[in-house]
Amino acid sequence: MEDLKYNEGERLAADYIEGILLPTPTCDLWDQIWNFQAKPDDLLVSTYPKAGTTWTQEIVDLIQNEGNVDHSQRAPTHERFPFIELIIPPLINGLEQANNMPSPRTLKTHLPIQLLPPSFLEKNCKIIYVARNAKDNMVSYYHFQRMNRTLPHPGTWEEYFETFMTGKVCWGSWYDHVKGWWKAKDQHNILYLFYEDMKKNPKHEIKKLANFIGKDLDDKTLDKIVYHTAFDVMKKNPMANYTSMPTEIMNHSVSPFMRKGTTGDWKNHFTVAQNEIFDEDYKKKMADTNLTFQF
Repeated sequence: MEDLKYNEGERLAADYIEGILLPTPTCDLWDQIWNFQAKPDDLLVSTYPKAGTTWTQEIVDLIQNEGNVDHSQRAPTHERFPFIELIIPPLINGLEQANNMPSPRTLKTHLPIQLLPPSFLEKNCKIIYVARNAKDNMVSYYHFQRMNRTLPHPGTWEEYFETFMTGKVCWGSWYDHVKGWWKAKDQHNILYLFYEDMKKNPKHEIKKLANFIGKDLDDKTLDKIVYHTAFDVMKKNPMANYTSMPTEIMNHSVSPFMRKGTTGDWKNHFTVAQNEIFDEDYKKKMADTNLTFQF
């Protein structure tokens, strides 16, 4: 596989695996990713892109280390949590990282449930899934694609609006992703959380996470974790804000990796007409599930 040589404006291509668009280097190693061997004590953080992944990872790390902030700042997020299907030659090979990591491992994926390496479910690994409402998720993903050159260029907001609704983005349709994982949660060891709940009552959700992970934390530790995983604190934390990534991969001057971290920012992007179109389409696509979101 060739190393990346970025020219100005150049980006990685994307291709399809079973109808799901993924970055080309991921597709090139797909057989190895699919055959990844999970271990029973692996903990997996799974999300659709831009649904609060880094935030959840930071919370999980602090829970595992019982609020030891210095320890959670031992390395950047992408080194602490191998992102199993992320391949950015020559910089990052999430698969290799995961295979070289001593147990117990905490890993990350954005894969829809049907593309998750089967060993995670076979080994009954604990999986944390976080879902975010589609409108805010779309806005966040749009700005992320603008600054992240390992993903296709999003085009204009109007163009991206269509692309997202039709699921022609990397990691596939938001609708299929959140519904697929929702359906799987009752058969497997999956804790399904909502970004909006985490924003509204972080302490309550962090406690839920700690219980799932198997840590009994006192109030003082929980409050400490709430503080250190607040958006404004994390935004200044170089071990969590992705500023350690080379500019030719992530250009924070285009849009910061940690942009707003709010709910309801979609209202600053959607036109009235777009909102009507979206709501109509959403109703159809979500008709076959009892999964509901707060907008």
